[in-house]
Amino acid sequence: RVLFKWLTFKSAFGIKMAQSKSSIYIVKGHNRKTKKTNAEKYKDLPTEVIEVLLSGSEQYCPDCGTVLVRVGKEYVREELAYIPATLKLVKYYHTTYQYPSCTEGYHLDQNDYKFVKSVVPPALLPHSLASASIVSWCIYQKYSLSLPLYRQKKDWQQFGVEIFRTTMENWIINCAARYFIHLYRYFRRELLKREFLMADETRVQVLKEPERRAQSQSYMWLVRSGGDGQPPIIIFGYTQTRARYHIEKFLSGYPGGYLETDGYQGYNNLKNIKRRCCWPHVRRYFLDAIPKEKQDDLSIPAVQSVQYCDKLFIYEKYCKEHGYSFEQRKEYRSKKSKPVIDSFFAWVEKQHPAINSRFDKAVKYAQNRKQYLYTYLEDGRCSLSNNLSENCIRSFKVGRKN
Repeated sequence: RVLFKWLTFKSAFGIKMAQSKSSIYIVKGHNRKTKKTNAEKYKDLPTEVIEVLLSGSEQYCPDCGTVLVRVGKEYVREELAYIPATLKLVKYYHTTYQYPSCTEGYHLDQNDYKFVKSVVPPALLPHSLASASIVSWCIYQKYSLSLPLYRQKKDWQQFGVEIFRTTMENWIINCAARYFIHLYRYFRRELLKREFLMADETRVQVLKEPERRAQSQSYMWLVRSGGDGQPPIIIFGYTQTRARYHIEKFLSGYPGGYLETDGYQGYNNLKNIKRRCCWPHVRRYFLDAIPKEKQDDLSIPAVQSVQYCDKLFIYEKYCKEHGYSFEQRKEYRSKKSKPVIDSFFAWVEKQHPAINSRFDKAVKYAQNRKQYLYTYLEDGRCSLSNNLSENCIRSFKVGRKN
């Protein structure tokens, strides 16, 4: 226990240590992020100041009855207050106006008048109680927070109203058909004009789907714009299988560019596509091959491979921190990152891992995607990782566990 505490102390300050006569281990320093103050975290929230005053009788001197003089105030504490949402019924009425007698069309017959009615905004869905606010909230909870509609029904009951699950389903389906499909098609056309794309896919399970078992695995695809400095565009698409032709169909008409993905082979040899593979996936495979509690043992090949990958990430962080332009980033990568990648694959070729071991799978994963792992060096707008796509599609993974 004493030795463990001493190692922890040494690690905190990045001190180099000799574990034995035969090997030397370098314990990396750990820099903690500075914690934000409450003033920094809550600076954008509306603030209410409550000054607690003395009650009516306490504001007078108990001896002479003179009113006490206020001389200042002292800060005590602050707290977050939650204001629950409210649900209300909104009724719309036409307002009818009658034209005066001077208006053309007015006749001597006192029963013949000209009228005009105010124009009421059209309903979101005809013959429905749905408003834009309530439907958008249902969609947000279901697809962003992964809250099923039957749970939302229980939540609406807390507001004193019963909204059936089938009603919310009809809201979502009809709004998608009336409104969202046009936005989707527009953004897809705009997305295919971009030269740098990213893609990912994940499993989803759909219950009561026609002619399919509930245990069948379907897929949600994501295609988004890359880090080209333009506003991001993110598109999702559902398919019943993971077949290659789905992504081919989505990218039909694409004039050409780069596509960043994981290691799935269905993205290989797409028309007008220069594929890029994600380096964090390579690192992840080698990281899983490291024996337990051996992460700092540089004599282990898997640890050495992680060091190669970390070097590439350090160079990317350096470019970001120094605000390099895309051209500067490309030049810096060719100078710094390319020699590291060359050394990495030269090192990989010399490895002879045990067949079907985790290290063997990691080595084969890197070797099979060698040409795609070099592609990001061709342009400074290409990304080293596919993390942007994975972050966007994570909500479906959370929903799968939910």
